[in-house]
Amino acid sequence: MALQLRVYVPPHPLIKHWLGVSRDAGTPSVLFRSAMTELGRWLTYEAIRDWLPVLETTVETPLGESAATFINPEVPVAIVPILRAGLALLEGSHALLPLASVYHIGFVRNEETLEPSCYLNKFPDRFDAQTRILISEPMLATGGTMLAAMSALTQRGVDPALVRIISVVAAPQALQKLAEAYPALTLYTATIDEGLNEKGFIVPGLGDAGDRTFGT
Repeated sequence: MALQLRVYVPPHPLIKHWLGVSRDAGTPSVLFRSAMTELGRWLTYEAIRDWLPVLETTVETPLGESAATFINPEVPVAIVPILRAGLALLEGSHALLPLASVYHIGFVRNEETLEPSCYLNKFPDRFDAQTRILISEPMLATGGTMLAAMSALTQRGVDPALVRIISVVAAPQALQKLAEAYPALTLYTATIDEGLNEKGFIVPGLGDAGDRTFGT
């Protein structure tokens, strides 16, 4: 088990490009959605490296036999978008993991206390112990929502060491809380920002990812 939370900020130029597009207050909703899709795609690409179990075998090419590596289809993989903003990253993630099951969980944050409240949980009673879980959440601000989601997952048998989180913007406050509660986690984010303002929003951040994705 890892001794501390592992946080990666991939230096991929496409991640940097789409992060810039998403940060720009002048980006229209339709282009913002495209940016979220692309960030979901490239962050997932980075996150699943050395994470998916594989099978080593051989295949017959038109000219002979060759060694081959395939993803093990018997090990379950699940994507968990945290509603509603997590849906913005789902299309890009699911494109790379088309056989993954998708389980939705929804939270709303009390704007006074900043505490999350769950309004939807479509998790099964129990996950297979081998299940790889990819959680998509564009903004990791206070960390409260992610802690609540992780609690719901671990109560159903999920091993935190098999969980990968993808986020567009993360605040140090959220990373600290996750490190204390779930040190075996691994997280991939496009950037780590300065911190939070008095309303609990990430600064400089990119605004409300859900509002900007769906235009409401």
